[in-house]
Amino acid sequence: MSEYVHTSVSNGTGFITLDRPKALNSLSLAMVRDITAALMAWRDDSGVAAVVIRSSSEKAFCAGGDIRFFYDNGRATPQGGSALVEDFFTEEYALNHLIHFYPKPYIALMDGVVMGGGMGVAQGGPDCRVRIVTERTKMAMPEVNIGLFPDVGGSYFLSRAPGRLGSYLGVTGVTIGAADALYAGLADHYVPAAEMAALSALLESTPGAALKDAIAAFAAPFRAAVGESRLAAERSAIDRHFGAASVAAIVDTLKTDDSAFAQKTLQVMATRSPLMMCVTHELVRRGAALDVAACLRLERTLVRHNFEDGEVIEGVRALVIDKDNAPQWKPSSLDAVDEAMVQRFFQPVWPDYAHPLRHLD
Repeated sequence: MSEYVHTSVSNGTGFITLDRPKALNSLSLAMVRDITAALMAWRDDSGVAAVVIRSSSEKAFCAGGDIRFFYDNGRATPQGGSALVEDFFTEEYALNHLIHFYPKPYIALMDGVVMGGGMGVAQGGPDCRVRIVTERTKMAMPEVNIGLFPDVGGSYFLSRAPGRLGSYLGVTGVTIGAADALYAGLADHYVPAAEMAALSALLESTPGAALKDAIAAFAAPFRAAVGESRLAAERSAIDRHFGAASVAAIVDTLKTDDSAFAQKTLQVMATRSPLMMCVTHELVRRGAALDVAACLRLERTLVRHNFEDGEVIEGVRALVIDKDNAPQWKPSSLDAVDEAMVQRFFQPVWPDYAHPLRHLD
């Protein structure tokens, strides 16, 4: 294991602890490989009945992929390390697929920041997932803010959120809390932060085979304390506006609404990459008709186009490297984005037999 991922097995449970607190557990290629190796080793191990993935810090579960790494290597030649970016996304998406179909309960303690790639390692499939949030949870798929799109299976799990919530969350990249995560179907249980020590004790003392039911029983009394969901309160407006056929049409409908929600949403969208909001809107639309493997393969194609386009490089420069918070998006305005620009991102990069994720099913 790398210095940032610690694994152990106790009482029939495999524990994965992310321990890169200064970077909010941002995933490096080595971390992706470590998590994958542990899950593959435990998949057929009869001594492991469940898996828990957690953080060493209450501040963040995982803030996503290491975007500084994307910037440094995404501008390089293969000799300078750009091939590592290709490896990162291929192996990260393969890990997301492994997690989705994991044959044992996969328990994610989504305490603190859970964004981007962090969502990818938390969103197990319906047969295995146990996703726990707290009042410290700050959840988002914020990729449009850095000129990327919601990947790591986002085209699958966002497109399956109720109504138009997935389109809203993906196109705006807004951050939500515990009540919203539960309402959107992106979490299963709420546990107050004050009870996390007791939950940890439960995880350690309960045999892995009994863990899923034990967690459900432990969390049940706290459900009513999660509070009201903002998404629920704004659901009708979200469905109305984000049901529009394009991002430009969404903006047009928002402009006719003088509510605080609509005006705030317009302000947020004005800071995002116009091109990647449009790509995201199309991606979520397409994802609704695809299975997990097809979604991940499509996202892998989009990543290649995205780095060739350079929008993500500019976004990371503005927000992380130079920190001027003034990305020079291309195009700079929504009305300059045409359909051909969007559809170019969906053009195949490889023949089917050569796709780096062709083995996923």
